[in-house]
Parts: sequence; structure tokens; C-alpha cells
Amino acid sequence: MFIKIFIMNHSMRLPMFLENVKLTMLSIADTRFASMIVMLRRFKQIKRGLQDMVMSDFWTSYREDNVQRALTVKTKIVSDDWWRDIDYIFNFTEPIYDMLRRADTDVPCLHLVYEMWDSMIAKVKAAIYHHERKQEHEESPFFLVVREILSARWSKSNTPLHCLAHSLNPRFYSTQWLQEAPNRVPPHRDQEISSLREKCFQRYFTNDVERRKVKEEYACFSAGFREFGSVDSLNDRGLMEPAIWWVSYGASTPLIQSLALKVLGHPCSSSCCERNWSTYSFIQSLKRNKIAPQRAEDLVFVHSNLFLLSRRTPQYNVGETKMWDVGGDAFDSLEGSGKLEIANLSLDEPDLEAMIFTDEGDGNDDEFLEDPTQ
Repeated sequence: MFIKIFIMNHSMRLPMFLENVKLTMLSIADTRFASMIVMLRRFKQIKRGLQDMVMSDFWTSYREDNVQRALTVKTKIVSDDWWRDIDYIFNFTEPIYDMLRRADTDVPCLHLVYEMWDSMIAKVKAAIYHHERKQEHEESPFFLVVREILSARWSKSNTPLHCLAHSLNPRFYSTQWLQEAPNRVPPHRDQEISSLREKCFQRYFTNDVERRKVKEEYACFSAGFREFGSVDSLNDRGLMEPAIWWVSYGASTPLIQSLALKVLGHPCSSSCCERNWSTYSFIQSLKRNKIAPQRAEDLVFVHSNLFLLSRRTPQYNVGETKMWDVGGDAFDSLEGSGKLEIANLSLDEPDLEAMIFTDEGDGNDDEFLEDPTQ
């Protein structure tokens, strides 16, 4: 008799959840992009439904199975302090999330990474200091820990090529950009950037005469000498796309122009290649392990181009097409947590499905079941 009652109460979790919440829970593997943040975002979306669930009479009946655990869950969900802590996590991780997501695309952005890093650190510091009510000159132990973690990651990822791309972006020499924040200096006056840029020049131009010529061309570009000193050239530095600016004004410096056009056209992540490998793994599976390499390549090509073409259809934003085009052309932001879409989580996540509680399990831990409709 006790076992029957226990099973009945244990199976009440799913009906209670679905009765109060219209969206399902998300359970994402730790290896996925920003898995914890994505899960917390969904938690914010279903906040009201969760609160209604734990305040209902059904919850009182269910909690008899494990009173302490049910009480802990209820205390957390109805606690304003707990939800404020979640908001605080969003506030100081949003700049980090946005930077990583912007870099995790096939859009050329190698020349933007260095500036995105500086801006991201400033925004993280502002969010933490605002929460702790500290002044700019005060020290925050928590921010120091966060900065140390980010700096360690940046040191592993930062390369001289990032500094070279930063140096060849005309926007970072414009008056508009220099005046946006205090203490900004153009790349040719930054010692760290100049040192790493010099390493790139030595690597790519092994001939002494050619390398000297490149340095002269870069000096003319960075200081606004000769043709680069025209009114249109200086004004357009902060207004034109970097590659277009170089095509328009870089003809007098062919070596540095050619280098700039190559560097400014590069993405800063290998994610696109990795997603292509993921697509390949979907096609060549255990059941199709004898497929010929050329056949597999053709299917990958067709698969990739089908979802590219689907973006041009009227049904893309209103129908089911977008649900499998996981990624789109841009990155998603933490702003507007009520707009979370599967399509914005990652580009290679067909197995990233919404998870809902089931009535199966050992009676101790909640089990999960994939729900492909969410």
C-alpha cells in the first residue's frame, strides 16, 4: 500500500509542472555553450509558473514523499533574494556571453576581438561594482577573481594576429572612437599591440626590404600621412566598413592593403568547421557506416545549403523551418529572456531538446525525458 501511494505521489510531478508552466525545462550538457546561463534563462521564463506550482494544494500532497527536499525547493522558488541572485548572475555574465556569442559566428570579426575584450571587462566591472555599491577607486575581491579567470582565458586565446587585425582597423584611429571612452589610444601608440604587431610583420615578411616597406606603409596609414591625410580618408575611418575603407583609400600602400583585406575578412573562431563536422556525423552514422566519402560530402553540402536557402522563405520566421536552423546569421543576447529560442542556442545542437520531468526514476532524483517539440 505504501509503495502504491509513493508511486502515485511521485508521478504527480509532471502533471503539476504542466498544469502551471507552459514551457518545458532545459537540461543542457556542460560541454554546450553557456549551458548554465541558458538553463537559468529558462528558469526566469517559467518563474511565475513554478511559484504557482509550489503554492498549490497538489504540492502539499506531493511533498509528503520527501518533506525536506520539497520544502527546500519551495523556499528557493518563492524567495525574492534567490531570484535577485539569478538576476545578478545575468547582469555580470551578459557582457561575457555576448562577446563569446559574437565571436562564435562565421562573420569576419578578428579585427574586433581586442576591443571587445576591453569593453567586456569594463562592463563586467560596472555590473559588479553597481551590485556591491562600490566606487571606481575601491577594490572588489569578487571582481578580482572574475578578472583573473577571464584574463587566464584571454592569455590562452590571444595571439599576435588579433593585435595585427586590431591595428589594421581604421576605425580605431578615428576621432569618434578615441573620444567614446577615456584613456583610449590608437593602436600604434599602444606598446603591447605594437610589440605583437611587430612579431606578425617578422613572420609574414621575411625579406628585410619588403618588411621595411610594409612598416613605412603602416606608418603612413596609422599617422595619416600622404594620401591617408585627406579629409575624406580621415572622416571615413570611423564610418566605413574596414574592408571597404581599405579598398577606397589603400591603393598607395599595396602591401599593407593586401594584408589588411586578408586579415579583416577572417572570422575568429573555428566553430564553423566544427559544426560542419557535426553535420557530417549526423549523415555518416552507425546505420550508414558504409557510405562512400564523396556521397557523404555531397549530402553535407546539400544539408548545409538547404537551411541557408530556407532563410529566404516566408515561412522561416513564422513556421517550423527555423526550429532546425539552429544558429541563424547572428548571435542572441541575454536581453529579453522571454525570447529564448532553440535556434539561438548553438549551430550544432539537434540533440539539444527541451527536457521535462517524467514519472520514471528511482524515487530519489528527477529524471528527464527529451521533448522534441520544444
